[in-house]
Amino acid sequence: MKITQIRLGKLSVPLRTPFKTALRTVDRVEDIVVELHTDTGAVGYGEAPPTGPITGDTTGGIVGGILELIAPALLGQEVDDFETVTALVQKAGVHNTSAKAAVDMALWDLYGQLHQIPVHKLLGGARRTLVTDLTISVNPPEQMARDAREAVARGYDCLKVKVGADPTLDTARLAAVRKAVGRDVCIRIDANQAWTPRQAVRILNEMQDKGLELELVEQPVPAGDLEGLAYVTRHSWVPVMADESVFSPADALRIFQSRAADYINIKLMKCGGLTGALRIAAAAEIYGVECMIGCMLEAKIAVNAAVELACARSIITRVDLDGPVLCSADPVEGGARFDERNITVSDAPGMGIQGIQPGYLTYLSV
Repeated sequence: MKITQIRLGKLSVPLRTPFKTALRTVDRVEDIVVELHTDTGAVGYGEAPPTGPITGDTTGGIVGGILELIAPALLGQEVDDFETVTALVQKAGVHNTSAKAAVDMALWDLYGQLHQIPVHKLLGGARRTLVTDLTISVNPPEQMARDAREAVARGYDCLKVKVGADPTLDTARLAAVRKAVGRDVCIRIDANQAWTPRQAVRILNEMQDKGLELELVEQPVPAGDLEGLAYVTRHSWVPVMADESVFSPADALRIFQSRAADYINIKLMKCGGLTGALRIAAAAEIYGVECMIGCMLEAKIAVNAAVELACARSIITRVDLDGPVLCSADPVEGGARFDERNITVSDAPGMGIQGIQPGYLTYLSV
């Protein structure tokens, strides 16, 4: 099976409702889709969102990285020479992890198709089902309480809330959500690097003092401040998860060795795809550090790849893969099934993606 063509398209899917954080409001998913075509007729699918504030990757950067750096290295290569082709992707330029992730997952898709094995079974096949949390958009406390009650009514038992802009208002929002859902629902928060270490400890301990019963906090301090992250981990009453601090396996090792966080969040767009994510998960297994599998605001192709990984690695104990259920439609045919919080991986060869319904994907002229 030889790679003969790489096609790119822009996928646009409206959200059920606008997704709000302290920094932005988004009303649709707009991602780049990668198709790797082969001489056998098989097609491998990948996807990447432009998440400049986190990865530094824009739409233009993703497209340019694939067309100018990755495609010339891959065209004509044999998929079955898998270690070589995945290494070519990772060595094609510096950074640009989202572009690499999209192509890397498409290669895994093809490799599974070539050998007639689902990707999650190639990776280990520990389970077939997952349960995801749901992110509650940032709104006035009363609206967030209503949204949280609705989420619980839909079956969710774990909610994620973005915080960081205003600690007083954040506490009011979380108090409203906690009151609305009761004590049996898990609440985790994501500060997105908003605080200094001392601020983080004070704010988090005050939140726990008020009875908010938070499960964990993601990335309370700037990504590069590992000493600060370790300080929060030692002094906070809320367990700490590293997110933006972990892009590569080397980043993960530094956190494990310094005990700078209680957990880490693996995202394919940060580590360049399944290949890098597998290495992070393997290191986590050695150090006994539980992981969450997360996503950006992504549609089903990219999240499907994360599902394949999470189903194969038991060290991944938490799931934040709500991108597809935030969308108003699922234009991707085949792949994992998303039924609110319940995710069931496909048993079809590769990732099971069969194509995209008309009207959602616009191919790019290159």
